Amino acid sequence: MLGYFVKRTLQSLLTLFIVVTAVFLMLRLMPEEGYFEATAGVDRLTIEQQEAILRAMGLRDPIHVQLGNFYRNLFRGDLGTSIIFRPHVPITEIIAERIPFSATLGLAAISISLTVGIPLGAGMALYKGKMLDRIGTFFIVIMIAVPAVIYHLLIQLYVTDWLSLPMLFNERRPESWILPILSLSIAGIASYAMWMRRFMVDELNKDYVKLARAKGQKSQKIMMFHVFRNSFVPVVQFIPASILFTIAGSIFVESLYSIPGMGGLLVQVIQRQDNPLVQALVLIYTCLGVFGMLLGDIAMAIVDPRIKFAKKGGAR
Repeated sequence: MLGYFVKRTLQSLLTLFIVVTAVFLMLRLMPEEGYFEATAGVDRLTIEQQEAILRAMGLRDPIHVQLGNFYRNLFRGDLGTSIIFRPHVPITEIIAERIPFSATLGLAAISISLTVGIPLGAGMALYKGKMLDRIGTFFIVIMIAVPAVIYHLLIQLYVTDWLSLPMLFNERRPESWILPILSLSIAGIASYAMWMRRFMVDELNKDYVKLARAKGQKSQKIMMFHVFRNSFVPVVQFIPASILFTIAGSIFVESLYSIPGMGGLLVQVIQRQDNPLVQALVLIYTCLGVFGMLLGDIAMAIVDPRIKFAKKGGAR
């Protein structure tokens, strides 16, 4: 287990390095006009003034020197300063103000997806073919068939009136969290319910379940102590995907509800070409995604100790 953990950690760090480096290099291919927006604008600067600004930013250094300086500052905890969004303000200060909003939204959405989706899937498997299973199946099909943008907008437009909830986020009104969290968690609920039902139905057809029934064990006991436990192990592997989908969804949801989190901030700084801030946000989101993948593999080993990730004389 320890050897696998070390190996996966090293792979995660390599993935993180490749993604961040690729983003760094691609941002250097963007037009240079954006770097002058925080000053007088490109139209009001001479060529000599533009070159002086770019040299002061280090953008005229060889690309490997720029990359080396970026990682050197990163290891010191220096993400640089914003050049357009909030000129000369440290990026760590900007992000620190927005992390609580994104973290609260993301953790709440993932928690609701797990606590509602898994019991829903188990209930659908337990009452297969009955009303609960039919309603759950209809819900899952709708969530899969309809693009996320559509039901996010429908929730904002109609549920707002039905429940008399604020349409936009207001920090002074706790109830304004309800719709964003609902929007972000609803797809996860459908996903976990679908996979939990599928795995439990598969388990119900296995020989050990038939043997337990032949011995006279009650169906509920079989479902809880055997079928549910064995079905939950493969469901764990979808937790990383849930984290990634939550991260991707938060970018749109935060913009839709005007939540001052990192997702909405990323959209703004990409549009305004604030490259240092874009790099910092991509780094944070990549760390979350890579950590989520690592967490999923480790969680599978914890919930089922029979799983072995390393074998002598062979690969995983």
